[in-house]
Amino acid sequence: MRVLFVLGLVTALGVWAQEVTGDWRARLVEVAIEQTKEVVRYDPAYVRIPYPGGDVPAGTGVCTDVVIRAYRRAFQCDLQKAVHEDMKAHFSKYPQNWGLSRPDPNIDHRRVPNLQTFLKRRGASLPVTKVAGDYLPGDLITCTVAGRLPHIAIVVPAPDGGKVPWIVHNIGQGPKRA
Repeated sequence: MRVLFVLGLVTALGVWAQEVTGDWRARLVEVAIEQTKEVVRYDPAYVRIPYPGGDVPAGTGVCTDVVIRAYRRAFQCDLQKAVHEDMKAHFSKYPQNWGLSRPDPNIDHRRVPNLQTFLKRRGASLPVTKVAGDYLPGDLITCTVAGRLPHIAIVVPAPDGGKVPWIVHNIGQGPKRA
C-alpha cells in the first residue's frame, strides 16, 4: 500500500470545507473507520440515484463511495450535488473520458478523475511526496491501480500508533483499513 503515497495525487479537503468547525480531520477519520465495519459488496454498476443527496444501495459501492459517504456523514456535505453543480457550470474543465455531452448526477461524483478535478478546482490538492509525515489523517489520496484504474482513499492514523499512516478504501472487498 505504501506505493499509493508515492504515486498518488494528494488532496486535502480542509481548504474546501473551511466552513466545517472543530476537528474536521478527526470526524472524517472516525466515519471512515466506521465504514470498515459495514458489509459492502464492490459494485461499480451505473445506478440511477435521487438528486440531490443520492447514494447507491448501502450494501454496495466502490472507492469513491467511501469518500462520498464519509463526507456526507461527517459534514452533511453532498459531493453529488457539489460536483454536479460545478460540472454543469464548467463541463469543459472536467475529463471527457466517458463520451458524455453533459454532466450526469447519477455517476459523475463517483468517478475518481472527476473528484480530482473538482478538488483541484477548489485549491484542495497538495504535492505528492515520499515523506509519510506529509500525509495527515483526513487527507485524500488518489492513485492508479494496476496501471490504469483510478483509485481514491482516506488517510487514517496507523492503528498501532506508528508514524506511517494507513488508508481506508474500497479496492474490491468493501471498505477496509490498509
